[in-house]
Amino acid sequence: MKHFKIIFGTILLVAVAMMNACKKDSPVENYPYEVRMTDAPGKYDAVFVDVIGVEVTAGDGKIVALNIHSGIYNLLNFTNGLDTLIATSTLHSASVEQIRLILGPNNSVVVKGISYPLTTPSAEQSGLKLQVHQSLQAGVLYSVLLDFDVNKSITETGNGTYKLKPVIRTIEKAFSGSINGFIEPANSYVMVTAVASNNVSFTTIANQDGYFLLSGIPTGTYTVILNPDAPLNSITITDVKVSIGVTTQLGPIRL
Repeated sequence: MKHFKIIFGTILLVAVAMMNACKKDSPVENYPYEVRMTDAPGKYDAVFVDVIGVEVTAGDGKIVALNIHSGIYNLLNFTNGLDTLIATSTLHSASVEQIRLILGPNNSVVVKGISYPLTTPSAEQSGLKLQVHQSLQAGVLYSVLLDFDVNKSITETGNGTYKLKPVIRTIEKAFSGSINGFIEPANSYVMVTAVASNNVSFTTIANQDGYFLLSGIPTGTYTVILNPDAPLNSITITDVKVSIGVTTQLGPIRL
């Protein structure tokens, strides 16, 4: 019996050691992840946002602080298809439920050459939370784009004061298409809006060269409306189809 106990104990120790070895040898899945930032143009000279942090909440509930490219960014430098990388990391969870964008206090807007501070509501100071619910594939770089809408994000409160309450949508590039075009004459302020059959809309503004790009558009058929300043008349283009990974070309469009 004594020898049996010794043999049994030895077998048990070997089994535990083998289990531990298997656990150590089990590969950890890696999910490369990056967050980029872009903007829909607005009627401002510049809009500066102070980016100090980006966090994600994984599917297992863990909060991961990404490697941040902190700094004060002029959002109007990243319009009509341009964007900038603000955070990267390698995650170890196959899903992301939420992105938290953290802004510092040094936000401002420039209107007609004059700079005004942008105050942020207390509810936003702890970080703007964006629900995403993304499933990731191991070993594949996953990129999510934060698309600011400065026209909706900035409110003039009177007496030369402005508030910043960011309005941001997240774009998953792999599951969307885009619409672009050229407007003539250039240097005309033109608001471009794509409206889906369910009345969901996406808006941008043509740049000084008359170019516009609506990115991150879900697949479907849209009505595109171009609204220039008076005395030019608006134009409506119907039956504009958008497919995954495809840029639908419009124009040149003569106002």
